[in-house]
Amino acid sequence: MLDHVTIGVRDVEQSTKFYDRALAPLGIARLYAEGQRYAGYGVAPKAFFWIGVRETPQTGAHIAFAAPDWATVERFHEAAIAAGGKDNGKPGIRPNYHPNYYGAFVLDPDDHNIEAVCHTPQG
Repeated sequence: MLDHVTIGVRDVEQSTKFYDRALAPLGIARLYAEGQRYAGYGVAPKAFFWIGVRETPQTGAHIAFAAPDWATVERFHEAAIAAGGKDNGKPGIRPNYHPNYYGAFVLDPDDHNIEAVCHTPQG
């Protein structure tokens, strides 16, 4: 079982602006900040997703956040795009994963692939 994950970013200020908005529809908020170097997101009191400045940012990370329903996946996608993310897969069923896999994908400011996914049928 994972306790937390950290991804590298070039600019914590830019990335916190993105994640503050993109993760809000999922009920995930910024809980901690360590100056201009790190920020931790989660559900109080536990931060489970961290971003931190890296001299050489790593790309190619794919992080999926659980959503309780399809509408939340759609709100995540809208919020992430409004926050400056790049569409990497509009909300929809991904039958190649399984029949009820409803997900949306957005690239963050460092091109990490951030997803919201719901595994239950709509309704």
